[in-house]
Amino acid sequence: MAKSNTTVLSGTSNSSLASQAFSRNPDLIMAAVVVGTVLMMIFPLPVFFLDFLLAISISVALIILMVSIYITKPLEFGVFPTLLLISTLFRLSLNVATTRNILLHGADGEVANLVVGFGQVVVGGNFVVGFVIFIILMVINFIVITKGAGRVAEVAARFTLDAMPGKQMAIDAELNAGHINADEAKKRRKSVEKEADFYGAMDGASKFVRGDAIAGIIITVVNIIVGFSIGVLMHNLTPQDSAARFTLFAVGDGLISAIPALMISTAAGIIVTRATSEGNLGSEVLNQIRIHPKAFYIAAGLIFCLALIPGFPKLSFFILGSILVLFGRMSHKWINDKKKSEENTKDADDRKKDEKEVNSLDSIMKIDMLAIEVGHGLVPLIDPGQDGEVVDRIQGIRKQFAQEMGIIIPQVQLRDNLQLDPGTYQILLKSNKISQGNLMVDYFLAMDPGGVDLPISGETTKDPVYGLPAIWVHKRDKDEAVFRGYTVVNCSTVIATHVTKVLKEHAAELITRQDMQYLIDKLKETNPKVVDEVMQSDRLSLGEIVKVVQNLLREDVSVRDILTLFECLADHCRIIKNPDVLSEQCRKSFGRNIVQKLLNDKEEILVVTFDRLIEDILSGGLVTTENGTSYINLDAKNAQDILQKLMKSIQVFEREGSQPVLLLSARMRQSFHKLVSRYIPHLIVLSYDEIPADINVKNLEMIV
Repeated sequence: MAKSNTTVLSGTSNSSLASQAFSRNPDLIMAAVVVGTVLMMIFPLPVFFLDFLLAISISVALIILMVSIYITKPLEFGVFPTLLLISTLFRLSLNVATTRNILLHGADGEVANLVVGFGQVVVGGNFVVGFVIFIILMVINFIVITKGAGRVAEVAARFTLDAMPGKQMAIDAELNAGHINADEAKKRRKSVEKEADFYGAMDGASKFVRGDAIAGIIITVVNIIVGFSIGVLMHNLTPQDSAARFTLFAVGDGLISAIPALMISTAAGIIVTRATSEGNLGSEVLNQIRIHPKAFYIAAGLIFCLALIPGFPKLSFFILGSILVLFGRMSHKWINDKKKSEENTKDADDRKKDEKEVNSLDSIMKIDMLAIEVGHGLVPLIDPGQDGEVVDRIQGIRKQFAQEMGIIIPQVQLRDNLQLDPGTYQILLKSNKISQGNLMVDYFLAMDPGGVDLPISGETTKDPVYGLPAIWVHKRDKDEAVFRGYTVVNCSTVIATHVTKVLKEHAAELITRQDMQYLIDKLKETNPKVVDEVMQSDRLSLGEIVKVVQNLLREDVSVRDILTLFECLADHCRIIKNPDVLSEQCRKSFGRNIVQKLLNDKEEILVVTFDRLIEDILSGGLVTTENGTSYINLDAKNAQDILQKLMKSIQVFEREGSQPVLLLSARMRQSFHKLVSRYIPHLIVLSYDEIPADINVKNLEMIV
């Protein structure tokens, strides 16, 4: 029992190894077949090996015929022209081998068993009948199938080549319209080229089949004449015995070669006459014939009429007529079922369409918090399938923003917009365009960081993010631009930098009550007491906390340390309810975090200040409403004068290469920032209370 199991396992293992060898080295196997085919013409083969090769010839022809029936489009069997050449060469080599065998050993009867079998069984041992059948097969193959298939292949090749430019233009048009991407366009162009190559090859391959048929006739005639002569002259056979024996062998050899040739010719005809469809040949024929059940009924009526003619086989015609009636009924039922199915499908499609319209309306009503739209020329930048980097860059920005500012940015929607210019992108916040830029694909943006002496050729432009002078350089000139000292970035980096800038400028608009509740819930898991104290019914509402956080984010203050934020709120919320005043108190708690980003290499903050006169003017214009909100009310002349002096003064920061900072008293800080932020958005306004005692402050200028 164990031995039997071992044998089965060994057989399975050998089969698996053979399968692996075939799949890993198909080129070696094909080379061996071609070389073996040539060797068959040179060396004599034993009888058993000839039988095996003849059986292979029939099997290969049958496989090719079956494959041609089951393919749905000609290109699925694109190797057929080459396979046709190899199979034709293989059959002709077998003809040479069997001819050698017949002429050398035909007198002794030591001929391949399949040759003898076809000569005796197929044609009943009558060489005259066999020769007639052989001629008929050759005529069918040579005149009917081969000639027709060759003509179809010739016309198909001509039409395919004529249509090729139009197909290429259609592909380019779809690509330019954005309906397909570059990979799909490349795939379609390749398919068009393969189709043209296939029909061109089939046009030439049809000549192989015709030549094979002619060679078969010549070889058979040679076998008969030369075999008869050898039998009479060399083996002392009577003319009658020699003719009977060698003619029978020659006809058997001709038939065993003609039948595979006929099958392969039929396969060639099927392939070149097939149009691209969704099913195989059998299903297509059945579906197209049974569309008209009346044809079956009319044909059945004519068959029944033929059965009534004297001398005709009534039983055969009645059986055939009944079968046609049955086919007609089945076709009629199939059509009715198909109509019902189409109606059901139509109803289902209508329901889906209605649902889709509802969903479409829902999607129209839905507003994306943050989105990036690109023209079709920039689609590769946002498509990961085309090695687009923007998706990964955006994910990195969201993580970095969460680490720096303490809030979670919602998912950024990336989509194409055919209404935009091909190289344009725009950033939308709550479906409103916030900013946009223009890019050049396959180009890099080169910016002069200062000190570049050697200019580089390219298209001058402005940096879409900060509006600085820049140059678009082709990717082939990138290394040269870097060598000359330019800061060079690709298009994905430009978009990512632009998104980062927009996020910082509009972070306050991105935080919602739902986002705030999530942060509070996370804090409550570790510090429930402080959360409960702040959010008691008589303390602060969720909306008021959101306003405090928005005030902080609006001035680029991180709220990542949400525990400190809530500790500060807990200290003051019993007395102070106004979010503006609370945010000022929170800024004091975040003072070290605020100034940390402003320190220079010497660990000091560079600031400008107002003299006492200007501060008195600002203090005199300070108005506080009943709810605690403050603002500065100045006449137009004073306001314009102070703004002009401030804008002139902060130019000193450009020389120092640092962020402009104005130091002001705590009671006026927030109100003055609201006044100037519209005109000098990058100005940071600090109060004295926000700067820790151990931080050095250097006053660059006092504005008077």
